[in-house]
Amino acid sequence: MDIGALLTSAGINIAICVVLLSLYSILRKQPSNVSVYFMRRLISEPIKHSDPFRFERLVPSASWIVRAWQATNEEILAAGGVDALVFLRIVVFSIRVFIIAAMICVFLLLPVNYYGQEMQHKQIHSESLEVFTIGNVKEGSKWFWTHCLALYVISCSACVLLHFEYKNITKMRLAHITGSPVNPSHFTVLVRSIPCSQNHSYSKSVEDFFSTYYPASYVSHQMVYRAGRVDKLMKDAEKMYRMLKTIESTTKKSYMPCCLCGKSTHSFEALNNDAESVEIKTSSDELQPSQREKKDVEKIYRKLKTIETQNKMSSTPGCLCGGIMHYFKMLKKEAESVECKTSSDRSQPSQTGKERPAAFVFFRTRYAAIVAAQVLQSSNPMLWVTQLAPEPNDVYWSNLSIPYKQVWLRKIATLLGAFVFMFVFLAPVTFVQGLTQLDQLRQTFPFLKGILKQKFMNQLVTGYLPSVILMLFMYAVPPTMMLFSTIEGNVSHSERKKSAGIKVLYFTIWNVFFVNVLSGSIIRQLSVFSSFRDIPTQLAKAVPTQATFFTTYVLTSGWASLSCEVIQLFPLLCNGFRRFILRRQEEPCSNHALTFPHHTEIPRLLLFGLLGFTCSIMAPLILPFLLVYFFLAFLVYRNQILNVYVPKYESGGQFWPVVHNTTIFSLVLTQVIALGVFGIKRSPVASGFTIPLIFLTLLFNEYCRQRFSPVFKRSPAQVLIEMDKQDENWGRAEEIYKLLRTAYCQFPLLSLDLSTSQELSMAGNSGQNKDEGSSKDQESHNPGMVVLVLAADSFHLQSISNCLNLYL
Repeated sequence: MDIGALLTSAGINIAICVVLLSLYSILRKQPSNVSVYFMRRLISEPIKHSDPFRFERLVPSASWIVRAWQATNEEILAAGGVDALVFLRIVVFSIRVFIIAAMICVFLLLPVNYYGQEMQHKQIHSESLEVFTIGNVKEGSKWFWTHCLALYVISCSACVLLHFEYKNITKMRLAHITGSPVNPSHFTVLVRSIPCSQNHSYSKSVEDFFSTYYPASYVSHQMVYRAGRVDKLMKDAEKMYRMLKTIESTTKKSYMPCCLCGKSTHSFEALNNDAESVEIKTSSDELQPSQREKKDVEKIYRKLKTIETQNKMSSTPGCLCGGIMHYFKMLKKEAESVECKTSSDRSQPSQTGKERPAAFVFFRTRYAAIVAAQVLQSSNPMLWVTQLAPEPNDVYWSNLSIPYKQVWLRKIATLLGAFVFMFVFLAPVTFVQGLTQLDQLRQTFPFLKGILKQKFMNQLVTGYLPSVILMLFMYAVPPTMMLFSTIEGNVSHSERKKSAGIKVLYFTIWNVFFVNVLSGSIIRQLSVFSSFRDIPTQLAKAVPTQATFFTTYVLTSGWASLSCEVIQLFPLLCNGFRRFILRRQEEPCSNHALTFPHHTEIPRLLLFGLLGFTCSIMAPLILPFLLVYFFLAFLVYRNQILNVYVPKYESGGQFWPVVHNTTIFSLVLTQVIALGVFGIKRSPVASGFTIPLIFLTLLFNEYCRQRFSPVFKRSPAQVLIEMDKQDENWGRAEEIYKLLRTAYCQFPLLSLDLSTSQELSMAGNSGQNKDEGSSKDQESHNPGMVVLVLAADSFHLQSISNCLNLYL
């Protein structure tokens, strides 16, 4: 590949970036796109939607760049949490280390490489990119000391900056633990693999076990239940609520009164599926619901009617709005178990079918919880397995039902699946590498000879097309790895993302770097590693020749991907379809908000860091393009964190050790490749000085592992005990216990607080008739009854009542 092909690829990607960024600056000003580009601000603060039309909306501007640049760390921390701030520290670290690398490599090594051999140079635009690599330096040259010096400067700078970042992020994590509000996960232990007993339920087993062995610190527990009809019913009700909210926004404009139901109960019987009852809801034909909306209402009504028929035989008293409950099955609340319907059922074996062998156990202090989480609870390590519980919003409930004895089998199966997928992906990567070999391409496809004679098509095929094809194939990797991480049984969203991110990282490093470097047939790629002694030599021969492809990959997968990230193409298309095709003008709720994709963005940053380190002394021409990518990433990601992504849970920067280890791996790999190059080029002095650098880098990594890494695995007892003493001095014990009782609720719409249910019931008692009064009398004889209320988290009972009153 020559300079012209590289400039062609750069020009295409620069044009794409300019067009997409200009289009973004226009689209973000349109009120209809506020839910796409300002979702986080839409949730946290009110945004005006009725601004008058101005010509400025159609003019591109750089105001978002200025806003992202001026944002402080405090604003980033408030908007995205510690995880967002740690992610931006990765970008800042990359900018700092590659500024140093670019200064020494471009101004010192690039001239040495260019004039490394006595040859007749062409014009710059016609020069091959190989003359700018270390491969152009003749064997035995005395100028290899410059490459060794640059390697020392880059390695030492990276280690110093890594230590600085690791130290600051560790302090940030400890400050997050001590400075954040009371976190229920600090008092909670997740217990799995609870042994089954024929005499009593899982709940009773947990209570007996922890009351016996932790009598002073055990408070209570919350069982994990099998999700069934209740979960499905809540999804149907939420769907109904959203549909009615859509109709509400339309019917509010009519200012016409509507009587939904004249019956004695406030049930959903008002939604009659007869065509005539749907048509006579209003006294005017001006605002009739669409046929699709009618069908959705009728479909949900039929589901509710089916449940009503099944529940009528139970004669269970209760109410949703003060009347007799026909549609929602009542759940009996007993002192010992939430799921027990009668006191006699508590000892029945069938009860364990609803309870799963997992529970959240609450303790009085943080120190007691962490001790219980780290101690082996039983002589059988496969029973009573404990770990610190994730945050309530971080719990991945569906995986808690997986038997613990299956977890290790699932991990092995997903690991094998990831390896198989990794090697299957060799086929498209090999095809992509074939496009970069112009001579082989002409021999394989003779009919392309005429097309490839054209200079522009030649540069397009060899310089731009391979990286684009590889990038398109790589889009299938993160969803696949996320599926594998879900199957292996992670119990929290953060663990699932971290596991998927590690898999994506290994996958991209193998396929984008090693497979492209050792390109050829699949058999050749596997046979290369038949002898580990040949690895440095093979990499030393291959990396300089593939540096040109890596440069174009940075342009395509780096610059263009950031432009696609900021414009949010898929959410933009979904928003346009919802507003202009479905005619839904209401803004989506917080459940549709996007969380930051750490599992895709962190591997991309680390991959580019690996390419930057390995190519820095081999092919310094990649460093300016890499710096542009990191500067653009700094602005784009700050903008997205401030405006788009909504953090739903916090891991406290748990992924930083992965970043540190990957950076150390990149440095050592760079040094090993340099050692091989110096050996091939017959420079014993440079080789001799490189060997101690490898050991020093590994020694530095071991120091960081001993000094900082334990803080990311376990919380220090000193900090936890001081926090417990502070809570005791401030008298917050009762407040904490009350918080623990409601923190981990598997069904967020299920109210387990009787007083709350009674208040909601009393709120709907106005205008009740005698039937409702008799229902109330009957309920008074069963004070343990709780109802499925639609008043928590996702939507409110009053909102549904308003929607029903305005329907049609």
